[in-house]
Amino acid sequence: MLKRTEGRWFGVGAVPREATVLELLFDIVYVFALARLAGRVADDLTIVRHTLLSEAGQTLLFFIAMWMIWSLNALMSSVYDPRSPSIQVALLATMFGTLVLAVSLPQAFGERGVIFACTYVLIQVGRPLYLTLALRPQPEWRQPARVLAWHVASGVLWLCGAATAGLGRGILWTAALAVEVLGSALSWPAPRLGLTRSGYARVNYEHLAERYNQFFMIALAEVVLETGAAVSFPGFSLERTVVLVAAFLAVVAFWRMYFYHVGRGPAPSRARGGALRLNEWSSFSLLLIVAGVICTAVGYGQIIRHMNPPVDWALVVVIFGGPALFLVGRAYLEGPTPLNGQCPALYLGLLALGVVAPVMVVLPPIAAAVAVGVILAGAAGMDFVIHRQGPETNPPL
Repeated sequence: MLKRTEGRWFGVGAVPREATVLELLFDIVYVFALARLAGRVADDLTIVRHTLLSEAGQTLLFFIAMWMIWSLNALMSSVYDPRSPSIQVALLATMFGTLVLAVSLPQAFGERGVIFACTYVLIQVGRPLYLTLALRPQPEWRQPARVLAWHVASGVLWLCGAATAGLGRGILWTAALAVEVLGSALSWPAPRLGLTRSGYARVNYEHLAERYNQFFMIALAEVVLETGAAVSFPGFSLERTVVLVAAFLAVVAFWRMYFYHVGRGPAPSRARGGALRLNEWSSFSLLLIVAGVICTAVGYGQIIRHMNPPVDWALVVVIFGGPALFLVGRAYLEGPTPLNGQCPALYLGLLALGVVAPVMVVLPPIAAAVAVGVILAGAAGMDFVIHRQGPETNPPL
């Protein structure tokens, strides 16, 4: 199934630096999934307050679950050549499964829970099982087999949760996701199959960085889509125009700090040129970055739809917490020791968000939108001043 062609192993190695067109199509499917997640966050802000935390917890669970699928597929296509027909089959199957999951999201804790859980388990168990069988004649089969062992264990909890309802489903699904996150953090150790991180040695970090760049841009587009859709229906007004400008400032600041921020401290580079210097923990950093961008998109959209004061405390948490998550995630995205000599722009922006956020509760919603845009623009401007003469930048797509 994975065979030698033109002197290369198309299953292991020969991974191109650039993301392929099929991977772009795979990521575009996540535009729909991210939109569904953003919709759930928006719904969380409009429901009765005594259920807000439970609804937000469900949304967070779905977001991490969808993230686990994407991150493992990005890792797969950075270890095995995504141009191989065998790997393309896996990508296409996962793409269809992701579409089913996105459709099931709104009622996943209701009548579509069985569909969501069964589809999720098929994706997370089917992918490593497929790779294990395909690579069985080669020593590389152990790495996907380790992932398979963890997902079989978590799959039992997912299916048991689907068979229950209410609080029991939430507890079992949370436990299942905790198993997967723990396995990812430990690099999927399994008895007799390997207990170390040696499997990461074959990752093409240049290709993985391109996938990160691509997915970040797709998430960033959610800010444009959310705010643009919110403005387009009622039309322009002075207040909505101000919020739209603030959202645009936030988008530009996110773009600038993601692609052109580099830490001052030494960090081992696994990619040539100016590519992102990723490590085994960077996936969790990108998780925070994408979550922060989605929260920011929802926050701006909600402010445009509800311009009249007073601002809701939950909305303040979302619109200020989103940029905070982004800044924390970006600070930890590169290098194994991000606190060593990091640029202060990100931390000063984080501090400014924390100082200003409590004051916004007593001000009109438009003030929160402007404050976030100004703070992010200021942090990006400081980052530009610090790094404008530096030779290293993360290459744009």
